Amino acid sequence: TFAFVDLSGFTALTGAEGDERAVSVLAVFRSTLREICSRRAVRIAKWLGDGAMLVSVESKPLVAAALEMMFAAESAPEPMTVKCGITIGHVILLEGDDYIGHAVNVAARLCELAAGHEVLALSEVVDHLPSWGTTESTDEMSVRGLEQPLSVVRLGLHQPGQGASPDPVCHIPLTDETAFERRRDANGATLLFCSDSCL
Repeated sequence: TFAFVDLSGFTALTGAEGDERAVSVLAVFRSTLREICSRRAVRIAKWLGDGAMLVSVESKPLVAAALEMMFAAESAPEPMTVKCGITIGHVILLEGDDYIGHAVNVAARLCELAAGHEVLALSEVVDHLPSWGTTESTDEMSVRGLEQPLSVVRLGLHQPGQGASPDPVCHIPLTDETAFERRRDANGATLLFCSDSCL
C-alpha cells in the first residue's frame, strides 16, 4: 500500500510569508508525520520537499496513518493544510530503496488531484478502513497519463457527535462502536483506543 502526503499551498506560503515561516510549518509537518508513522509501523520511504511517500505491507496501518495525519494537521501548533493519495498494488523494488510501478504513479496522481484536507484513494482501499474511518463520496476521475477513469473514494473520519471520547494517544474522537479496544484507567474510567498501536 502506498501513499503520498503533501502540504497543500506550500509554495504560496513561502511567497506570502517567507522562507523561515515555511520551514517552521515544514518542520511541524515532518515531525508529526514521523511520529504517526513510527507508532503505526508505516515506513516513510522518502521525503519529497514539502511531502512524503509512505509504504506499508499491511494496508490498514497506512490508511489509519493518513487519516490521523489529516486529523493532526487541523490541531497542529503550526496550521497545516495536508492532502493525500492512497493506492494498493504490486510494484518493483529498485536498488533496495525505490518503488517503481503503476500503484506508486497513481498514488502520486491522486495526491495531486486532492484538495486541501482531502484523502483520495482507489476504491479497494475502503476494505482496509479503520472502524473510525468513513467513505465520504465515490467518483469516477480522470487521472493524468491513464486512458480510463478510475473509481476514486474520498476518505474521512467518522463524526461521532456528542458523547465521543478521544483516544488518549492520537486524540481521534471515538465511540463504543468505532473504538478498536476499551480499557479502564486507574480511576475506573473507560478509555477508548483507535488501534493496537495506540493501545
